[in-house]
Amino acid sequence: MKLNCRLLSVVGLILCSVSILTGQDDKQNYGKATDEIFPYQRFQKAYKYFFLEPIQFYGAGREIPPPKDIKEVRIGFLGPLEGSEIVSLGKQMLQGASLAIDEANKKGGYHGIPFKLMIHNDVGAWGAAANEVVKMDDEKVWAWLGSIDDIVSHVAIRATLKLEIPMVCPGDPDPTFTETNIPWVIRVISDDRQSSYALVNQIYKKDGHSRVAVIRANNRYGRVGIKIFSETATRVGHPMVIEERFNDGETDFKTQLERIMATAPDAILIWGNARESGLILQQMRAMGLEQPIYGSDRMVSPEFLKIAGNLADGIMTTCQYNPNSDNPKLKVFQTNYFNRFGLEPDVFAAHAYDGMNMIIESINKVGLNRVLIRDVLTDLKTFQGYQGVTGKKVFDKSWNNIADIWIAKVRHGKFEFTSAPSIDPKNKVGSKTGNY
Repeated sequence: MKLNCRLLSVVGLILCSVSILTGQDDKQNYGKATDEIFPYQRFQKAYKYFFLEPIQFYGAGREIPPPKDIKEVRIGFLGPLEGSEIVSLGKQMLQGASLAIDEANKKGGYHGIPFKLMIHNDVGAWGAAANEVVKMDDEKVWAWLGSIDDIVSHVAIRATLKLEIPMVCPGDPDPTFTETNIPWVIRVISDDRQSSYALVNQIYKKDGHSRVAVIRANNRYGRVGIKIFSETATRVGHPMVIEERFNDGETDFKTQLERIMATAPDAILIWGNARESGLILQQMRAMGLEQPIYGSDRMVSPEFLKIAGNLADGIMTTCQYNPNSDNPKLKVFQTNYFNRFGLEPDVFAAHAYDGMNMIIESINKVGLNRVLIRDVLTDLKTFQGYQGVTGKKVFDKSWNNIADIWIAKVRHGKFEFTSAPSIDPKNKVGSKTGNY
């Protein structure tokens, strides 16, 4: 009995919880998990909960006066711009950030001083991102924005903690990213936890499937994203029947698909980048796999639609905003972005635009002091409910955006977007909160 209690206490030490302000008095489980998918729901309450309150920064630096006689206000950027499988996403993110900078400069910059974007490339190599953050520190940036790749972002936040530079993340969906308790980091894009919850609801609750096979990218994006989906599916009574993997750049998926076919699933989930997802869909249909197909958010891409062609119709996935929204800010942004770059902005461009504007607003509010800029960015009263082009931001106590997720379905070669309902519409837990 004592051993069991000790084990439960140890488990409790790795549990975490948060009460989330959503404009209502109701409290929600961490990450908006419903009671049905709430970890350890049938066991003893955790010994200790985490993420109840934001981590504070008690260090020095707020007293440092702003520099004099500067000619530009530098803001850093880190993204995959060359040598990566996701260069197209990185370029969109850069363009969204650049547009925000240009618009701010047209309005006079910072008291007449222009903002300047200091651009840095990441290639996903372990440790390389930290070197780029060090370079940004040498360049005297006041804050920086990035990135998309999970490994890059996790390494970069260690350097930003050491160098004390505020960071805004518009692209990394790893649910653990803001759980590092680094008080210099916020994320403005909804994470894979929200996407997984929406997919579980759509696949199992709404569409009635029970035997789902998964084929996912053999990288951190695939591993962490599917982990949340798998755990959630298991809690609603439907463990995945098989999980197959593929590498970035792979083009022949016959072996994995034959193993999937042998399990006779009634639906298949693809979790990977647009290119591989499109090729997998082609090969599935060619092999006679006619099951409904679902996908991760990176399917929402012209590249996927081009590769998949007519086969894309009926495919369902998630997206962290609705590009067809009637949001006036979004309409203006889309027009300006297309006029400037000649293409439609994707989810990374839109969130980078929002994130950069939040940095600029913070600088305009408190001046050129990194700690004070950090204070504004992490002040939930300042940016809670911030209305950007991607909609309203809803931050939890780890500074993670848990705003609404959207279901994206292909009809006649185009994605249509609908709001994704929660697994349990009665997502109320009173005073009890908790999650792992």
